[in-house]
Amino acid sequence: MQAILSRQSYAARPQREHDAATARALTGGGDARIELSFAGTNQYGCPPRPDALLVPFGSSTASVVSTRGFQSAAELYARLRRHPQRYCHEALRLRQDLLALTGASSVLGTEVVLAASGTDIHLIATQIAAQGGSVPLQAVMVEPAETGSGVPAALSAIHFSARTCQGNTVFKGDPIAGPSLREPAFVQLRYGDGTPRHADDVDAEFASRAERIVRSGGHCLVVLTDLSKTGLIAPSPACAARLRSKFGSKLIVLVDACQFRLSPSTLRAYLEQEFMVAITGSKFVTGPAFCGALLLPPGIADCARARPLSALRRYSSRSDWPEGWPSAAALDDSPNVGLLLRWKAALTELSGFRAVPTRDIQQFLMNWGHAVADRIASDPTLEALPVAQIARTKYANQIGWDSLQTIFPFLVYRHACNGKRVPLCRDQTAKLHRQLQEIDLTAGSLSSAIEIETTRFQLGQPVPCGLRAGTPVSALRMCSSARWATEAAGDVQGTIHAVRQAMKAFDKLTLLARRLDQASAHLG
Repeated sequence: MQAILSRQSYAARPQREHDAATARALTGGGDARIELSFAGTNQYGCPPRPDALLVPFGSSTASVVSTRGFQSAAELYARLRRHPQRYCHEALRLRQDLLALTGASSVLGTEVVLAASGTDIHLIATQIAAQGGSVPLQAVMVEPAETGSGVPAALSAIHFSARTCQGNTVFKGDPIAGPSLREPAFVQLRYGDGTPRHADDVDAEFASRAERIVRSGGHCLVVLTDLSKTGLIAPSPACAARLRSKFGSKLIVLVDACQFRLSPSTLRAYLEQEFMVAITGSKFVTGPAFCGALLLPPGIADCARARPLSALRRYSSRSDWPEGWPSAAALDDSPNVGLLLRWKAALTELSGFRAVPTRDIQQFLMNWGHAVADRIASDPTLEALPVAQIARTKYANQIGWDSLQTIFPFLVYRHACNGKRVPLCRDQTAKLHRQLQEIDLTAGSLSSAIEIETTRFQLGQPVPCGLRAGTPVSALRMCSSARWATEAAGDVQGTIHAVRQAMKAFDKLTLLARRLDQASAHLG
């Protein structure tokens, strides 16, 4: 028996070694945010291997790679290790699969550019929109807190990290060689107390800022965020379409759909309006962090083929661009294996999601969302951060699952000695977010529900959202995802399981908040 076990262990060793190599490769080809900490996780708290014991509700930030996603990445990596010369072929096939699975292939002539992250996509988009730098370009975007922290720098053609996805060391904050871009103009989406501004007011400010840029002799890049970190769309697609029609070639629209909570019909509607669309496979789709793509509609793709790309040499390689793209010849032919593997894992998730009937996806998201919203509304420890209804009927041909809310932001409160609710400050909320992902056996004295206290949950990272009672606060985010829908849609028990897991996450939050109450009372 011992000899049999020894032979089995020896036979399994190559697979273990290959899995370890795959995990290392999955962390390559990105900037400092993807580097692993001493705890073995990236900046978003995700390891490069599956973590079956972590319950994932944090897809608005990032997700841990699934077992099926990791296996598909490992299979691709095995092929590339045997035949490194096939990288360009695999990249081409992946772009074709991406176009088909996203629905972008239905708009003939759409091209796809691979990029390491959503931030990299914004930088690439500016080089296309800048039209060679003959006219100054300025972007108009939502407040940085509702998108990525490095996006304003990317839209200004400034290095947003000390290391690029091509492995180059740069000085963060220094300008990138190429067209000189103005600092973006920002539009606030929420008031100081965190409540959303009226959509008409937001649209009016976007229109005013865009008109000012164009009237002063510049070109404008309007960044339409769909969706923001807390689930908002701004400006409205109708507003963006009006601006595009009014100013023509002097204004280009980039849809920041890096959350990728879009149905194929919505994506098609954007491309048909000649909007560039930025997507990632690492949010709603739940692929590993750092896999992005820029979808270029036919008209922009045709005009952009000859645009100079030499400024992107530290951020993009030739194989990231469509085959035969003339200006890509200025880029190095350096393969980004990590990017390819991460997209492979993401497309495995997306393929499974696309196989689920739309009605089943809608039913799951509706049932799960109602349960989450009811819990937040009824729990005195929690307070929902208001989110405007997602109205897509004005620019999509049909109502899809993407009209349903899938990001639920909320604040956490503790109870003071006088019985009043006190909002957690941002540091306390960040601590709570970390504790949710930890196993803490010392919490057993607070409750007999040991299972809840020792289960690890991942929520979306805290987002600053104004003041409550003079205290700067942040919202946590409970999120559904393609993975949850794929596993639960069409199955009553699967939906029940998903709802129960969300309720357990809220239960653990309540326990952690109660501990803050007890600590406050002890200090008092």
